[in-house]
Amino acid sequence: MRLDKYLKVSRIIKRRTVANEACDAGRVTVNGKQAKASVDIKVGDIIEIRFGSNTTKIEVLAIADTQKKDEAANMYRSVQ
Repeated sequence: MRLDKYLKVSRIIKRRTVANEACDAGRVTVNGKQAKASVDIKVGDIIEIRFGSNTTKIEVLAIADTQKKDEAANMYRSVQ
């Protein structure tokens, strides 16, 4: 699954266009490498997103094309 779509489906970022812009601006890394929106995400990947001065680091636990709002948080876990 594409990175921008994963960020939207898992509700880490609310809109796919915003996720795409974050990737284009270089604020998203996957497994320590700067990532474009089109990079393929797999279970076990570590995604790091910089929002201003805050950094969010998550591990991918599941991949699904659609997800209910209540179950979206089960797709990832926070890593520190």
